Amino acid sequence: MRIALYAPLKSPDHPVPSGDRTMARLLMRALALAGHEVRLASDLRVFLKAPDQGLLNDARSAAAAEITRIDRLWRMQGAPELWLCYHPYYKSPDLIGPVLCRRFGVAHATVEASWSRRRNLGDWAEAQSEVVGMLKSAAANVSLTARDAAGLEALGVGVRRLPPFVDVAPFMAAPRPVAGHLVTAAMMRPGDKLSSYCALARALGRVPGDWRLSIAGDGPARPEVEAAFAYLGPRVVFHGQLDQPQLAALLAQGSLYLWPGHGEAFGLAALEAQAAGLPVVSENTAGVPEVVQDGETGLLTPEGDVSAYAAAVTGLLADPARRERMAVAARRFAQGERSLERAAVLLDSILEKVQR
Repeated sequence: MRIALYAPLKSPDHPVPSGDRTMARLLMRALALAGHEVRLASDLRVFLKAPDQGLLNDARSAAAAEITRIDRLWRMQGAPELWLCYHPYYKSPDLIGPVLCRRFGVAHATVEASWSRRRNLGDWAEAQSEVVGMLKSAAANVSLTARDAAGLEALGVGVRRLPPFVDVAPFMAAPRPVAGHLVTAAMMRPGDKLSSYCALARALGRVPGDWRLSIAGDGPARPEVEAAFAYLGPRVVFHGQLDQPQLAALLAQGSLYLWPGHGEAFGLAALEAQAAGLPVVSENTAGVPEVVQDGETGLLTPEGDVSAYAAAVTGLLADPARRERMAVAARRFAQGERSLERAAVLLDSILEKVQR
């Protein structure tokens, strides 16, 4: 099919790295791998920081200009067969696709849409209504997590499942783990990211033995992150933001991947770490269980329990045989069940039903 992809929260071409940008890019690659012709429809970002009518009106005005531009383009070059919107939700509704799809008779679908009953009333209701209309008229709604699927099912719309996936190719080099080398990779932002960093810093103070932590990542909250780990001294090394080859090389030398995962939609970095052969220690929270098999490819500890997290890390550091079994299972899981190639097949089977 000819597919127009739109990611209102963050375009695949956005300059700032994030899980959203990575997944949007992966979706485009998976669709192309399945034989579809995929083009980015628009790079207009719609992110409503607050339920403010003025912000919503501004977003609608910007969207109207994009609708005019794309309408002209489609009349000259032909409309696509499918409009695919990635990650629409109440703060980031698709204000472009539904209008164009009605106008041109084009089918539309969503990936990683979410709906919250709490946001269906009150200040966010109008913005969420934009998402509800799209979900109810979509040819397919594809959920990456059980949590999102449950929300859409509560709304009464059909859901297809596609597990989170990564491109494992950059992480295929043979692991060269260094005993006691712990690795973390995450952006440094206020909110959930900073909360995870602070929880990790508190937990590591309770982990005995000879270990060191390498942190890959950067962002506006870096001073707060560095302050949280300062008491651990030179055992913690900050590498800054790394490109993919650099990150793959760092992971190849790790023995464990650590990230509490507060508020994570799922956590693509944890899948990349497993592809590189690192067991993951995270919390049993948010969408993390979608990417870590507790007791097999890593350990999930109770949400917010710093002592339990520290004990999990300590236990794996002290048990090389168990850690090696998990490393093998982690690599098999990521490279088999969660690969880009497998996702392309699953996504294509979903779209095949849309075409009928």
